[in-house]
Amino acid sequence: MDRRQQKTRQSIFDAFSVLLETKQYNQITIQEIIDQANIGRSTFYAHFETKDELLNTMCKDIFDHVFSATPEVEQTHDFSKNPDSLVAIIEHILFHIWDKRDDIRRILKSQSNSVFIGYLEQYLNDTFLRYKKNIRKDIPVEYAVYMLCGGFADTVKWWMSEKHEYRPDEVAAYYMKYINNVFVHLN
Repeated sequence: MDRRQQKTRQSIFDAFSVLLETKQYNQITIQEIIDQANIGRSTFYAHFETKDELLNTMCKDIFDHVFSATPEVEQTHDFSKNPDSLVAIIEHILFHIWDKRDDIRRILKSQSNSVFIGYLEQYLNDTFLRYKKNIRKDIPVEYAVYMLCGGFADTVKWWMSEKHEYRPDEVAAYYMKYINNVFVHLN
């Protein structure tokens, strides 16, 4: 995708986010997104077939980077120092959620919040399964991972919907205390 296409795509994302601030997801029309983004109908459809695809793409874009297998040094944190640490991974995820908090808060307030939470839990499931050898033997792995994902998603919803200003590392520490009884030992 060239820079012009990236700029147009970002304009569509921004327009959609602005509309989510004032309207329910199911009340937003493609025409309103087009008007807000100041683009033509064919331009919108060159990027997205439907409004649902737009939302799915926004969620996927957020999570593809957040759950990237390649650790990187970033402005707000350095995930590359300890990429195998669950604490570092949780902090990394929360820092990115914090960086995108305005968009995420809008999505969570919309009727399509289940799409966002679904993507989050899908990516979390894969992350937590990497630590299945650390889960206590008296808890079924599937149950533990299910509860870990749900607890994390609920943590994000609580943190974003209440507009708490806790730092990502603070929320990570709270969550790690919450899940401490599930794992035998973690690094």
